[in-house]
Amino acid sequence: MTRFPNSLCRFFNVLAALAVTMLVAGGAVAAAPPIDERQLLDAGFKTLVATTKVQQEWVGGLPPGKIRAMQRTGKKYFIYPDASRNQIYVGGPKEYEAYAQLHPEHRVADLQRAAKEQSAHRGKQADAMEKASARDLSNPFLGVTWADLGW
Repeated sequence: MTRFPNSLCRFFNVLAALAVTMLVAGGAVAAAPPIDERQLLDAGFKTLVATTKVQQEWVGGLPPGKIRAMQRTGKKYFIYPDASRNQIYVGGPKEYEAYAQLHPEHRVADLQRAAKEQSAHRGKQADAMEKASARDLSNPFLGVTWADLGW
């Protein structure tokens, strides 16, 4: 049996410590409380039942537990799916604002802003990787060693 060099053992130890830290940090993030359908109805949201197969599939495909902003015929709506009952809760900006006053942690605008920030970060990473790939592809001898030459 071969033994790992000390540097490789240290690398795996650091990697394991990093993984444990990420798990602990991920569990420490406070999740938003679940959305109560009664409070949506109290805020003025209306219930639409999915009656056709297409509607049921669409409701089932929506991310559960989240209020989603959407636009239809030029008007802005906020929907919350309830796939178990094949229905959605629909409200306009007034109804959504009434609900958001009670539960600011469910604000769609804040979530959309956070998503845009993450997207911008990923875009910067993609640009950096694209530049690195272009640099690497311009070097015709990248990855070639003397052993590849047969010497």
